[in-house]
Amino acid sequence: MIYLMRHGQDDETKIGGWSDGDLTLCGKKQVNLTGVYNYDLEVDKIIASDIKRCQTTAQIMQYHLRRPIIYDDRLREQNKGDLNGMDLLEANEKYFDLLSDVKITTCYPNGESLLDLYKRIERLLPWILKQDKTLIITHRGVINMLYYILKNIKLDMNKTQFDVTYASVHELDPVKKIIKRRY
Repeated sequence: MIYLMRHGQDDETKIGGWSDGDLTLCGKKQVNLTGVYNYDLEVDKIIASDIKRCQTTAQIMQYHLRRPIIYDDRLREQNKGDLNGMDLLEANEKYFDLLSDVKITTCYPNGESLLDLYKRIERLLPWILKQDKTLIITHRGVINMLYYILKNIKLDMNKTQFDVTYASVHELDPVKKIIKRRY
């Protein structure tokens, strides 16, 4: 079994993407609680996105699971380009036209579109499916793309339909290629 975990809460007043923001205090508590309730995960290693909020999440989970961490930049969230880490109010003023009509093909300046993220994760899927007995700590966008791909659902802009909340854990059966929420 492969376990996918979203990082804990980060600063919601900033655009995430490839930003270097860390977890909030609440986010650290969320991850710690996930670790307490999922201490029995049968994993040999933790692989995490190299973005700071995932690194911190991985370090907290390592405390609970006592497994080595490997950081991998292929597990990064959608690259929001020039908007990575930008204050939301500033972004809405500066990029109003872009943000008022985002579609799956909308490419962020010097970044990528949601469709680009989908294709990136689709290419990464064979590698992910080889990571049996692993906890993969990543971002909502990455986990959502896996749901879209494995459930053969047409990509759309609905970020919440798969219940990928902060510090949630999802099981991925690499043989049956079935994904579902665990915690």
